[in-house]
Amino acid sequence: MNEAHEELCSSAEWGEYLATELLPRVMVSAELGDHLLEVGPGFGLATDVLRTKANRVTAVEADEGYARRLAERLEGTNVDVVVGDATDLRFEDSSFTSAASFTMLHHVPSAELQDALLAEVARVLRPGGVFVGSDSLDSPGFRSFHEGDICNPVVAAELCGRLEAAGFDDVRVTAEWSSPAGEDEVFGTVFFVARRQEAEPR
Repeated sequence: MNEAHEELCSSAEWGEYLATELLPRVMVSAELGDHLLEVGPGFGLATDVLRTKANRVTAVEADEGYARRLAERLEGTNVDVVVGDATDLRFEDSSFTSAASFTMLHHVPSAELQDALLAEVARVLRPGGVFVGSDSLDSPGFRSFHEGDICNPVVAAELCGRLEAAGFDDVRVTAEWSSPAGEDEVFGTVFFVARRQEAEPR
């Protein structure tokens, strides 16, 4: 992440937004069960909320520095932080009752790797397990904010089909656009809820 991105994603304001607006949108009816997989926790502000909703959380973070800091901060809690690549998860099939991914898919550098990540999440979820999440949609301001960073936003209209191809059904995808007060720029967010198919993922 660039400096501005890190400042936002570690801020109290972002944590408040996650806790009061973003996460509740997709978790209102989600049963997370005993063991939640979080993909890409970063600074862990979503983790702070998720760990109150499941008995156990395993957070997989590709960046060793972020993972180390998060593990130190949450030591002694119900969160286990693992350094790993979410496109090649080192867990057995059907290991988790639920999964979550918030505002991180656009950091995955290609659509092919994003699809590999989605398929891996399906593989390690138990049949019927819920996968909840969100990501930011493409816009000039979003691209500008990610200058010097990986920025590969998903297309909301394609996400349902991509989740189904990865091994999910009962997929619900919602896209919303808003303009912050005093700004001309419009920013978008896509929310999704899906369940791991009862049959084996393709």
